Amino acid sequence: MVQLVGSLRKDLADSISTCRVLVVGAGGIGCELLKNLVLTGFKNIEVIDLDTIDVSNLNRQFLFQKKHVGKSKAQVAKESALQFCPTANITAYHDSIMNPDYNVEFFRKFVLVMNALDNRAARNHVNRMCLAADIPLIESGTAGYLGQVTVIKKGMTECYECQPKPTQKTFPGCTIRNTPSEPIHCIVWAKYLFNQLFGEEDADQEVSPDTADPEAEWNSETVARATATEKDGDVKRVSTKEWARSTGYDHVKLFNKLFKDDIMYLLTMDKLWKKRKAPIPLDWQHLQDSACPQEDSPASGLKDQQVLGVWGYCQLFQHSVETLRSQLYNKGDAAELVWDKDDPPAMDFVTAAANLRMHIFSMNMKSRFDVKSMAGNIIPAIATTNAVIAGLIVLESLKILSGQLESCRTIFLNKHPNLRKKLLVPCVLDPPSANCYVCVSKPEVTVKLNVHTTVILFLQDRILKERFGMVAPDVQIEDGKGTILISSEEGETEANNNRFLSDFGICNGSRLQVDDFLQDYTLLINILHSEELGRDVEFEVVGDAPDKAPPPQTNQEEVNSITNGNKDSARPSTSSMAAPSEADDVMLVESDEGETLSSSPTAAATAASSKRKHSDAETGEAFNKRPRMDQSSAAAAPTAADDDEDDDIMVLD
Repeated sequence: MVQLVGSLRKDLADSISTCRVLVVGAGGIGCELLKNLVLTGFKNIEVIDLDTIDVSNLNRQFLFQKKHVGKSKAQVAKESALQFCPTANITAYHDSIMNPDYNVEFFRKFVLVMNALDNRAARNHVNRMCLAADIPLIESGTAGYLGQVTVIKKGMTECYECQPKPTQKTFPGCTIRNTPSEPIHCIVWAKYLFNQLFGEEDADQEVSPDTADPEAEWNSETVARATATEKDGDVKRVSTKEWARSTGYDHVKLFNKLFKDDIMYLLTMDKLWKKRKAPIPLDWQHLQDSACPQEDSPASGLKDQQVLGVWGYCQLFQHSVETLRSQLYNKGDAAELVWDKDDPPAMDFVTAAANLRMHIFSMNMKSRFDVKSMAGNIIPAIATTNAVIAGLIVLESLKILSGQLESCRTIFLNKHPNLRKKLLVPCVLDPPSANCYVCVSKPEVTVKLNVHTTVILFLQDRILKERFGMVAPDVQIEDGKGTILISSEEGETEANNNRFLSDFGICNGSRLQVDDFLQDYTLLINILHSEELGRDVEFEVVGDAPDKAPPPQTNQEEVNSITNGNKDSARPSTSSMAAPSEADDVMLVESDEGETLSSSPTAAATAASSKRKHSDAETGEAFNKRPRMDQSSAAAAPTAADDDEDDDIMVLD
């Protein structure tokens, strides 16, 4: 007779009480997960999270209370979880999991790692660390009513980076700067403007009219004037921030420059407005003189959901500029502010600037709530969804600790029941992809670029770190000499940063060996030289590397994209990790709760030979999951062991 401890077999209960597990993230899912773990009997838990508690977390992250606002999520989550089980041994780290201190040896201390993360960069990193340490990883994500849990094990299943991840939706820079046609264009422009005025200036986030717009066409007088301004000595060029400082951040001068002078300049680009409605400039003094008194009176309803009039947004612009100016000056010279959707003055500024630009370009203006949702790409977080997903994580962990990895599943939580009236749809875990550049035995990719225009710093930051998710890459040329191109040791190769690849003899067919010792990861890069890349395309990953998702197939079940929860990623929507891969393109900001995982709302019964494609929530990544068994095999050879589980499985499209 099987000996039980509570509802668990004694051997499993013993394993649970002695094993050491790592929880990465202490937010919406993380809080529920910690509670579940201690109540299940886990005694040795380590939790890490870099974030601090915000008021907006309190509606769902139940381990936190109002008195905890501003404190470390990991530390407070530990203290609250211990109230459920005072005998548990919980260690909290208020830190980033990408800190070099948390190396492969750190990960090898654990029997199991459970992710409750909020951004792709961290997910990629933990994926690689668990592969290097050869320990199981349970990945998870939620977005609204949708959620997913999956298990990753080296050599047995797909890793997090196995499946193609299509580039996030981007907008050409000229659309943002010259011809916005959707509210999101104006919101992105306003966020760029915040950085240009108060934050870290980025040449790729310019907000002035784009004179290089291929659609633009000026009359001869305007062309001559524009050409003259490009000549040395004709105009002393200063940055937007320097000019704003020189005016003392005068709100009227800022307003007239951004919403009058720049718009009038756009109107000189005749060709832009032949088939578009031309923008209408705004003038501060005219708006002030014609403002109606009722515009100042508060409207009914929730403040954040009110849509103000034009003069109302002018006043909000004035107030936010004055507040941000004070914050900037209080920080001292050379100070910078960081845009945060949860910072009221910053959010007010983006709301006001975006709505004024929407009005200029004849779009319906949006409430502060709507602007915040789009600026952070927020999907409202549902506490119940987090609870369900956290419970599924623990159930998958019990299978792993029981030595039943083969019975683990990817489980999708849908908003509506499928044809079998099930909200939870399990799918068999796919094996590793032969084309993955992370988990195959010898990762190798081909990168197309121009060796005469690509500098070493671009290779390091945009290709190796941003595109391939490395943290501290070392690069050497396979030229028989072992020439070191990039070193992770500070200062060793900084002199190379602004030199071109061709300066080191790199040409078409050259091979680079890249090592990230923190991730215990080696990647071989084949260089394909090309001088015919598309406009604004600085490099391309070609071949079988997961750069672009396969084209949609016919007869597929329609799926919804989800992003991982709310709060998300905390930093994330404005982090450098979200920087667009193309210089003049703008990437839609990431979900506020971070990274996304695949999910699908329903499951339609279709041919057994076809697969169901789940679309990645935040990133649009696609996951192809195979059905557990087809209809014929299920009907022909049912087994007692499978009967119950088959009730929850349907043939997936």
